[in-house]
Amino acid sequence: MSAVDQLFSTLREKEQKALMPFFTAGDPDSETTTDLVRVASAAGANLCEIGVPYSDPIADGPVIQDSYQRALDAGFKIQDVLDMGAVLTKELEMPLVTMVSYSIVYRIGLLEYVKRAKASGYAGAIVPDLLVEESQEFSSICRGEDFSLIQLVTPTTPRERQVRIAESSSGFLYYVSVTGITGERKNLPENLAENVGWLRGQTDLPICIGFGISGVDTAKQLAPVADGLIVGSAIIRRVSEANGREAAKQSISQFIGELRRAMDHV
Repeated sequence: MSAVDQLFSTLREKEQKALMPFFTAGDPDSETTTDLVRVASAAGANLCEIGVPYSDPIADGPVIQDSYQRALDAGFKIQDVLDMGAVLTKELEMPLVTMVSYSIVYRIGLLEYVKRAKASGYAGAIVPDLLVEESQEFSSICRGEDFSLIQLVTPTTPRERQVRIAESSSGFLYYVSVTGITGERKNLPENLAENVGWLRGQTDLPICIGFGISGVDTAKQLAPVADGLIVGSAIIRRVSEANGREAAKQSISQFIGELRRAMDHV
């Protein structure tokens, strides 16, 4: 079992849902990102996604695109995210996973990427642009290394394809709540619960919902449906709007705490 599997096993026993914030590595700098992950853990997050900045984002809206660009402009390197994981996983029990383009994984080498990520403490990777037709080799490597390969299912993914994606995934399934790009939204699709319910009948993997979660109201709406909620743009926006590291830490601590309380009282 990977650390992600162990987390969801524990949460199921406690009848608790996973709260999973997303942070862009190196935005505005690696030290701030590291501090924000610590703050998120203390405020009630169960798992953190660390976005690996990439020049051609796959499904990211302007808020996350801008954060990637800021990190790249500041000189972010792949080694920075590995160093960050090595520091944090010595301190925190909360699992960390990378959100990373398959092109980066492929360039490094599939097994080499997994070994380097694991050595730095990461428990898995979300790979949004890995096609299910091309996932067999990487899925096999990840399973052999107890490293979770988390893949995305969207509202427009045909159901037969959803099943294939689930079969090649591990850790949890990332269910994209809306069509389009990441970003905060006030209203989510009416058939979301129905679609997630169907997928739950096809797989034993936990199903976690991301894209569009803007705050307490959407968290309350989705917590009963999902095994976990993924919050990205709303977090990154608060980081970008904060005046300095301490202000960012305070803002994120408050926001994560609000989400945690909302999810625990539905």
